[in-house]
Amino acid sequence: MADFSQKSTISITCPKLMTPYLRKEVEDLGFKVDHERLAGLEITGSLNDCMKLNLCLSTAHRVHFLLKKFEAHNADQLHEKLVSIPWEEYIDRSGYVSVTSFIKNKTIDNTQFAQLKVKDAIVDRIRQETGARPDSGSDLNHTVVFLFWKNEEAMVYLDTSGESISRRGYRVQNHTAPMQETLAATIVQASKWEPGQHFVNPMCGSGTIAIEAALKALNKPTGLLRPNYGIKHILGFDVGEWNSLRTDLKYQGNKDFEGRILATDHDRRAIQAAQKNAKTAGVDHLIEFKVCDFRETEIPYGDGVVVMNPPYGERIGHDQQLESLYTAIGDFFKQDCSGKWGYVFTGNFDLAKKVGLRTNQRIELYNSTIECRLLEYELY
Repeated sequence: MADFSQKSTISITCPKLMTPYLRKEVEDLGFKVDHERLAGLEITGSLNDCMKLNLCLSTAHRVHFLLKKFEAHNADQLHEKLVSIPWEEYIDRSGYVSVTSFIKNKTIDNTQFAQLKVKDAIVDRIRQETGARPDSGSDLNHTVVFLFWKNEEAMVYLDTSGESISRRGYRVQNHTAPMQETLAATIVQASKWEPGQHFVNPMCGSGTIAIEAALKALNKPTGLLRPNYGIKHILGFDVGEWNSLRTDLKYQGNKDFEGRILATDHDRRAIQAAQKNAKTAGVDHLIEFKVCDFRETEIPYGDGVVVMNPPYGERIGHDQQLESLYTAIGDFFKQDCSGKWGYVFTGNFDLAKKVGLRTNQRIELYNSTIECRLLEYELY
C-alpha cells in the first residue's frame, strides 16, 4: 500500500492567471510555495496533505502528486520507465484506473496512443506482481493517473482530485452560460469584500458568485460539498483520517455571518435555478433572492460590494444590444451604489468603456479560453 506520509512534489493546477489567488489559499493553509506557473504552482507535501488541499482549495482545478520524473524520447522508453513504478502499491488489482495527459513530444501524433501506453504499463505491472489486473477507461471517479510529457521530460502523477475541484456538486440546475465555480470563487477573492460586509450580486444567473461568497462567509471549505475524490481510491487511503479532517473543517465553520448577501435577476428561471443550487450547497437561507431588473436591486446601507457579470457578446446577445446595458450599469453604480466597491466582470473591452466610470483596477482573468477583466470601481 502507498505510504500516505511520504513527501513528494505536489502540482496544483488552476485556470490561467488565477495563480496569485491560489497561492494565497495554499499559503493560508500553511504550505510553502516552491514554484509558481501561469496556471498553477508546486509545493512539497504528502498524500495526507493532498486530502486537505482537495477539501479546502476553492480556486484550484486539480491536485497532482508526483510519483516519478524521468527522460523518455519515445513511447517505448515511456513504457519501460512506467513499468518500473510499483503500481500495485497504489492501485487495487480489482479496481479501476483512468489516464489523462498533457503531451508535447515530436514522436507522438495521437495523445490517445500515449495514454494507452501508460495504461498498458500500469496493467502489465500489476498483473505481473499480483496475477490480476484492474479495469480501465475514461471514468474519472476512481484512481486517476496523469502524464505530463514535454519534449523528452516526463512526469507521472497520481491525480488526487479525479474530477476537477471546480465541480463542487451543488450546481444541480444551470441557466444560460453558467460561470465555473473556480472563477466565481476567484472573483470573490479578488474583490475587496470581507465576510461581514454586504455582498450584492445583480444579474446573478445560476447564483454561482453569490453561493461562493456565502461559502466564504461561513468559512465552509467548498470541498466538503463533494463525496468523491481520486485520492479515496488509492491503496492505503485512511477513511478515519479523512472523516476526522472533514469533521475538523466543519467545526471551524460559522453558522451565520454579519452582512447580507443579495442576488437578483430579471429572469425568474435564473432565480429558480440559483435557489436550487444554493439549497444543494446548504446556503439558501443565507442568500436573499429576488426577481427584478438589476436597477431595482436593494443596496443595503454599510460597507460592501456590488458584483455584476453581464453578458458580453461572446455567447449571448449582440454588442449593439449590450451597449445601453453597460451604460445603465454605470448609471446604477453612480446613482444607487455610493459608498460601495463596484465590480463588472466582462470579456468585451469595448463594452466595458460604456460603463463610463474610471476603474480603480482592471484584474486579468480567463473565462475558459476568453480573456476577461474584472473591473473595479470605487463608488464615492
